[in-house]
Amino acid sequence: MASIEEKVETLLQSKITQLGYDLYDVEYAKEGKNYFLRIFIDKENGIDLNDCEKVNDGIMDLLDEADYIKEQYFLEVSSPGIERVLRKDKHLDTAMGEKIEVSLYTTIDKKKKIEGILTGYDEEKITMTYENDEISIPRKDISQMKTKYDWNQ
Repeated sequence: MASIEEKVETLLQSKITQLGYDLYDVEYAKEGKNYFLRIFIDKENGIDLNDCEKVNDGIMDLLDEADYIKEQYFLEVSSPGIERVLRKDKHLDTAMGEKIEVSLYTTIDKKKKIEGILTGYDEEKITMTYENDEISIPRKDISQMKTKYDWNQ
């Protein structure tokens, strides 16, 4: 049984591509008493508010017709941002060789967040260069991964 996120991604993929954007990710979350469906889009030169509005208008009818979500929810269309959350293998593919931040359920060197260069991954673990060493981190121990932008450039 596909999750709501997977169903929505499949539903919207071709429409968002047709509108001239890449579908980066879909997130369905409950925060407090509210539900949010977040659609993250991207394109080569970045995303602005007009892009978000165009995609929002282009997908609303599809979502209403499919009726995958029975609860009332808020639809948000946005860019994945400069520091992008890495949830899927396709995200890891594009982040290969980049600096990432990994938040952990457990600790490594007494830290719950570590930064390093992503060098590989498989179904079980990610591999990164951390403090001049190559380390492997089990994916089950990772709460979140994201690209890390150097704000001091």
